[in-house]
Amino acid sequence: MSRLQTTDGLSEEQHDLLGLVREFVDEQIIPVAQQLEHADEYPQGIVDQMKEMGIFGLMIPEEYGGLGESLLTYALCVEEISRGWMPVSGIINTHFIVAYMILKHGTTEQKEHYLPKMATGEIRGAFSMSEPGLGSDVAGIKTKAVRDGESDDWTITGQKMWLTNGGSANLVAVLVKTDLGADSAHKNMTTFLVDKTEGFGETAQGVTVPGKIEKMGYKGVDTTELVLDGHRTSTAQILGGEPGRGFYQMMDGVEVGRVNVAARACGLAMRAFELGVAYAQQRETFGKKIVDHQAILFRIADMAAKVEAAHQLMVKAARLKDKGERNDLEAGIAKYMAAEYCADVVGQSFRIHGGYGYSKEYEIERLYREAPMLLIGEGTAEIQKMIIGRSILKDYPAKG
Repeated sequence: MSRLQTTDGLSEEQHDLLGLVREFVDEQIIPVAQQLEHADEYPQGIVDQMKEMGIFGLMIPEEYGGLGESLLTYALCVEEISRGWMPVSGIINTHFIVAYMILKHGTTEQKEHYLPKMATGEIRGAFSMSEPGLGSDVAGIKTKAVRDGESDDWTITGQKMWLTNGGSANLVAVLVKTDLGADSAHKNMTTFLVDKTEGFGETAQGVTVPGKIEKMGYKGVDTTELVLDGHRTSTAQILGGEPGRGFYQMMDGVEVGRVNVAARACGLAMRAFELGVAYAQQRETFGKKIVDHQAILFRIADMAAKVEAAHQLMVKAARLKDKGERNDLEAGIAKYMAAEYCADVVGQSFRIHGGYGYSKEYEIERLYREAPMLLIGEGTAEIQKMIIGRSILKDYPAKG
């Protein structure tokens, strides 16, 4: 084990689980990641093995068939998986957020219906806030659910964007407008649980997944739109059973999602660091290994510092959430800094590789295309800065 990215205070069970995941990554993910990524192929074999390992139920309580682990344990597993191939962690991240939202905010019936099947991976989750043209402006969503009088029947119409697992998931948590006269836009939003089949095209009554969005990186995992055209549903499918709470439910899910993105960035940065250090000790120029050139040694030192700092920020944010405390500030800092550090570490490793880094034969080329997604996923760097700044002002109010 490297001295970098170590975590103090873990139990023997946590060490054992992380050891199994690390072995799985080294033996089953890293050897096939290049081939699957270049083909943009969904890693079904890897997903099936993760189901058997119980990773889809990692944080779902044992009473619902899960492993009942902490957010920290989950984040450390994500870190390891991302070291192997970052998109694989995306497959479980959105699933995890939906499971977390149901666990924290769902009705008893919703928990009993969904969580046991989510723990085994039989039901796989995706969640949807964004829409075309809106980006981070969640309050501006236009997708709308209209109630049929005083009945329990609702009809949803609108278009959603950037669903990770949009095709492979069979459950989507969708944030919509429900104009019921509340005094703020946020209180007029509701989360509906939409059941559908896997695949593309019409996947349920009034629900269409048009197809995969082609991307620069983050391949293998399917990213899609979601079109809702008169989708009929009921109050029983509202998360928590009452309209108007959707924004706050989603933000709670995004908080843990940001810890996950920070963990992904840590794993990706660690892999880039490993590749850069290895290459620097193999390549020779001017009669010596390039690691013996001070310029390269300085890069390695800078990369190591950023790999370590990002990991510790992520661990702090996860532990706060596990204690039941708000971690919006800490999750924002962890996500922002880990993503920025990851992009920098990947860039430096790319430069250590020189011309070979530009070749698709070398793994660093793939990492160079994957890292930018972390700068915008679960809220852009600018959104994180706004969250951080507003939180800081609460702790440092003006005097006098």
